[in-house]
Amino acid sequence: MRAPANFSQDGSEGGVVRFSGDLSLSSLGTLPNRLDGVDGKVATVDLSGVDRIDTVGAWVVHRFASKHDAQIQGLDEDGQNLFDQVAAADVPVDRRPARVSPFARVVGEIGDAVVTTGRTLYGLLGFLGATTLAFLAVMRHPRRFRYNAVVQQFEAVGVAALGIVGLMSFLIGIVIAQQGAVQLRQFGAEAFTINLVGRITLRELGVLMTAIMVAGRSGSAFAAQLGTMKLTEEIDAMRTIGVSPMEALVVPRTMAAIMLMPLLGFYASLIAIMGGGLLCAWQLDIPFVTYVQRIREVVPITDLFVGLIKAPVFGAIIAIAGCFQGMQVEADAEQVGSRTTSAVVQAIFLVIVLDAFFAVFFTWLGWD
Repeated sequence: MRAPANFSQDGSEGGVVRFSGDLSLSSLGTLPNRLDGVDGKVATVDLSGVDRIDTVGAWVVHRFASKHDAQIQGLDEDGQNLFDQVAAADVPVDRRPARVSPFARVVGEIGDAVVTTGRTLYGLLGFLGATTLAFLAVMRHPRRFRYNAVVQQFEAVGVAALGIVGLMSFLIGIVIAQQGAVQLRQFGAEAFTINLVGRITLRELGVLMTAIMVAGRSGSAFAAQLGTMKLTEEIDAMRTIGVSPMEALVVPRTMAAIMLMPLLGFYASLIAIMGGGLLCAWQLDIPFVTYVQRIREVVPITDLFVGLIKAPVFGAIIAIAGCFQGMQVEADAEQVGSRTTSAVVQAIFLVIVLDAFFAVFFTWLGWD
């Protein structure tokens, strides 16, 4: 059994402290506290009497020698290597972060955001290509098409959304009619409120607000569902048994969104027109029959075509963005929430960008 760690102090030769015994963690005892009480000059630390030493013991001796600016003697090759490693690790840590100018920090954050956006768009384009290939594979092999999954998504994306979409559209129709009537009354043109409500709901707001609502409702659900399945390794299990996750999970959701968005958009436009008609009858004393006849006269059929053409594109963008973000979840439960948020933000952003593109495109076609 080795002797416990100890030391003795000799005042000769400029002051010598000789260590002995076992300088390991289990045998140090009160040695560090007793070393703190050593006074006087210490020129040499002698370790020739030490039986064993570990990293903690080496650190205690190194700290003592550094405090008194003493030389360490009596080490063999292994002991010297250990002390060299301890000395190399004895570097003060600067806990203060490097000072960065506000301008450089803002530019760096902008650069990081641009890089992240570019990578996300690149990944989204790749996912769009994978989804297209999955659609083609299902078309080549119709038996692999999952009708039950598509019908289930019909209910989740369309039927269950009728209530909230209808309420939102009805209120938007009332707001448009009320604000339009207030402004047009200044020019004695309250009757043109009907033109405003009819054209803006069928052409723009009906489909656009429905897309935003579907992105917040169904797009987030797609991301959360697929993210949870990715987290629980259900998607990996599907690949193991030979089932394509793109065909089984992404294609039904994308197809449901593409097919139901035109119906939801048309439904939202009709409800918004009804809301505008209610306000016109109440505030402008325009009978509802007259309101409907005026809508038929002033709203061209091209406005309906514009809304119906944009709707499936918006549905595809919403579904692909939601599924893409859900498939990006890794082994971290926190990512389910962050990816769901990213799916909603990404879908709404892309929908608005595409809506602006369609506005310019249809104007160029003369459908204005």
